[in-house]
Amino acid sequence: MNFFDEIGVLALGTRLRMLSERMAKDAFSIYEMYGLELHPKWFPVFQLLSKADHKKVTDIAKEIGHSHASVSKIIKEMKAEGIIREGKDKTDARTTIVCLSDKGKALIPLALTQYKDVEDATQHALSQTQHSIWKAIEEWEYILDQQSLFHRVKSQKKMRESQAISIVPFEATHKQAFRDLNEEWISYYFTMEESDYKALDHPYEYIIHKGGYIFTALMEDEAVGFCALIKMEDQEYQFELAKMAVSPKVQGKGIGYKLGKAVIAQAKEAGATKVYLESNTKLKPALNLYKKLGFQDIPNRFSPYARCNVQMGIEV
Repeated sequence: MNFFDEIGVLALGTRLRMLSERMAKDAFSIYEMYGLELHPKWFPVFQLLSKADHKKVTDIAKEIGHSHASVSKIIKEMKAEGIIREGKDKTDARTTIVCLSDKGKALIPLALTQYKDVEDATQHALSQTQHSIWKAIEEWEYILDQQSLFHRVKSQKKMRESQAISIVPFEATHKQAFRDLNEEWISYYFTMEESDYKALDHPYEYIIHKGGYIFTALMEDEAVGFCALIKMEDQEYQFELAKMAVSPKVQGKGIGYKLGKAVIAQAKEAGATKVYLESNTKLKPALNLYKKLGFQDIPNRFSPYARCNVQMGIEV
C-alpha cells in the first residue's frame, strides 16, 4: 500500500515538502535550459523589480509574504551576482531600497520568454487534473491565516485531554489532595490565613455540612482539581465560588472552566440566583477564566480576606 494512502492527511506537510522539492529541482533545470543566470528562489524579488524602478526592502517582503530577513538574504545574494543595486531612501536614510542593475535589466527579455513557456506548460498540466490545485492552495492558505495548524492542533490536544477529565462530587478520599492543591497555590502567591486552614482541614464541617458543595476533577482516578460552592448568608448572593485549585501538572487543559461550569450549574439547581467570588489582580489567568464563565466585577465590596482585592458576581 502506498505510504501516503495509508497515513493520509497526517503526512500533508511531508507530501507538500516533497512536491515543493520536486518542482524546485525542475526549476533549476529550466533556468539552466534557458541560460538564465538566476536562482529559482530569486524569482519573486526579480519579478517585482522588473516592473518597478525601485522598491523598499520592507515593501518587497510584504508583497511576497516573506520575512524581512529572508528578503534581505536574497537581495544580498543577488547583489553579489551583480543582478541588483542597493541604496538608501532619500527621504529616510534608515530605509533600504533596491533596483535591478544593468545586468539585471538585460535578463528581463529572456526571463519573459521563459515565463511564457512555463506558464503555458503549467496551464496545460493543470488542465489534465480533476481538481484545481491553485484554488486548493488559496483555500488552504486562507484557512491557515484564520488559525495556524499549530494552534489547531493545540486546541485539539486541549479538547481531547479535557474529555479525559471527569467532574465528580467531593469524597473523603479527596480530602488530602483538596488541602494540598489549595495550600500550594495560596502559599505560592500569598500567605495562608486562619479561615483557609479551617476550610481546608475540615471541608465537610465548614463547607458541605453548611449547605455548600465541593467538586473534584479526576484524571485517571487522580484528583487534579477542586472548586467549592460555599453557602452565603447574604441577601443578594446565595453562594460563593471558592477554593478553586488545579494541579500545575495539568493546567491549560480547561479543567478550571469545567469545574466552574459545574459549580454554577449546582448553584442554579440549588435555587440560587447569583453566585459571588473573590480574587486578586495578581491572578490574571484566574480572572480571565472567571470572565469567560460570565462573572462581572462588583465595585466597593468588603472582603474578609487580606489577599482579595477583586470581587465578582454572576446571575445563574
